Order: sequence, then C-alpha cells, then structure tokens
Amino acid sequence: MKRVSFAEFGGPDVLRLEDAEEPHAGPGQIRIAVRVAGVNPIDWRIREGQFQKTRPIALPAGVGQDAAGVVDEVGEGVEGVEAGDPVFGRGSDTYAEFAVLSAWARMPENLTFEEAAGYPSVVETALRIIRQVGVQSGQTLLVSGASGGVGSAVLQIARDRGIKVIGTAGAANQDYLRCLGALATTYGEGWVERVRELGRVDAALDLAGSGVIRELIELTGDPQKVVSIADLGAPQLGVRFSGVTGNVPQALAEAVDLISRGKLHIPVEKSYPLAEAAAAHIDSRAGHSRGRRVIVV
Repeated sequence: MKRVSFAEFGGPDVLRLEDAEEPHAGPGQIRIAVRVAGVNPIDWRIREGQFQKTRPIALPAGVGQDAAGVVDEVGEGVEGVEAGDPVFGRGSDTYAEFAVLSAWARMPENLTFEEAAGYPSVVETALRIIRQVGVQSGQTLLVSGASGGVGSAVLQIARDRGIKVIGTAGAANQDYLRCLGALATTYGEGWVERVRELGRVDAALDLAGSGVIRELIELTGDPQKVVSIADLGAPQLGVRFSGVTGNVPQALAEAVDLISRGKLHIPVEKSYPLAEAAAAHIDSRAGHSRGRRVIVV
C-alpha cells in the first residue's frame, strides 16, 4: 500500500510517499480502507520533532491520526461494526491507503467522507477544552484564533450550550465567525480594546499560539480561566496547556449527536491528494484557515 512517512525530523520536505506493508487490526481495533485523512496541526508538530521530549516516536514514522473510510478488518473483541461499514475516527498513520483505528463511530448519513475526516480530533479537542476552562451557560467565552477546525467546533458547541462567544480571526473570516453565532473581531493592534467593547470575558481559549497569553489573562483576570492548545510556553504564565487526548469514543458519539441534530458542521476548506501531503502541512502551519484541510486517498 501507499503511505506518507518521514525518516528524519524537519520541514515538509522530509515527507515521502512510500510503499509500506499493510497494517492489521489488533484486539479492540478496526482497519479501514482510508477514503480521506484529516490534517491536524499535531501532524506537522510531530514531524518537526516538537514532542520528542515528552512523547518520543521512533523513525521512520507514518503521519496522521484522523480518517474516514470503509471497514475492511475487525479486531478481536470488537462488536457493533462489520466490514463495509462507513466510519470515521482516530487511529495512527492515517495518511495511507489502509489505517488502523482505535476509536470510531459510524458516519452520519448526511456526511461525506471528506467532511467526516475533519471531525474526530477537532471535536474531541473542542469538548475537552470547553470542559477544562470551566465556562458555563450564560457566560462569555473568548476564542483567539476562532476560524480553524477547533474554533469552528468550539463556537458551535458553545452556542448549543448557551455560552456566548467572542471570536478573533483575520478580516476575511469575520462573516464566517458571525455565521457560527459568535461576536467577531480582528486580531492585531488594538484587539484587546475591541474585545472589551464586545463585553465581559469569563474564560478564554488560545487556539492559534500567536503570543496572546498575557492579554487573555488580562481580559479574564485569572490565568486559571485560560486554556491553550497551541502555546507551549503558556504554563510559564500559569495557564494550562491542554495536549493530552481525552475520551475519543465519547467525543465521537457527541459529534454524531450534534451533527444529526444540525448543530455542528465543519466545512472543508481544501482537499489535497496523498502525494501532496507536504503542501497540506505548509498550508496548515500558515493558519488563517476556515474549517478543515483533508487529504483524499
């Protein structure tokens, strides 16, 4: 089978499309014929070696953790799914023709494979950080870098829970944030004052890692009311860095519920062929996205 891998840490040029042995489902796992793989910032962060001190991996290594596809192998002890079922979920080395998933859910009928591949990690992350920051119905949540995949999920989940959201994004994405129910403003000079004009902030999320942790603390009045998923230096200022995955099966089940009720839709901004995984990483790292990027296998 074909898969994307890298034999050394570095820039996107270290990615290679290679022939590899097919993986097989172990106990509690399934294997899918991958139709589409999701692109997440953690994919290029791992490729760059950012997590080697905390979560080392052996090289050469595959890439990717999200995918949607068709079940073609079911591991021991797995029930409720069989070959031929369309599913989406979380696994390993998903930039490939076949991948093993450790958490999955049956795809809602109104989703395409391209759309479904963009949900697993962003929904799990969104649910986790909303819980960790402790924001409640009736309160206001500030989301810095709100137009990407996680931000799109946070805004819609928050709205479903009765949480008011203020989102920052580039000028081109202001209408997009408003369509998701947020009060929108641009980042850049004077953004703190613009946020204050929109209302009091009870909690804040840093999704972009753009060096705004001090300002988020200032706006909330308490570092414990701020959570970051993108700034590795956040703990030095007393802010929680959320990088440990939570309950993925539960998150997928909640995603299915939200999607089925029409409360959650994350658009696909751009699709790439498997051979252009490097371009997908370059674009993901550049940010300013609206929704998700995916790789079509």
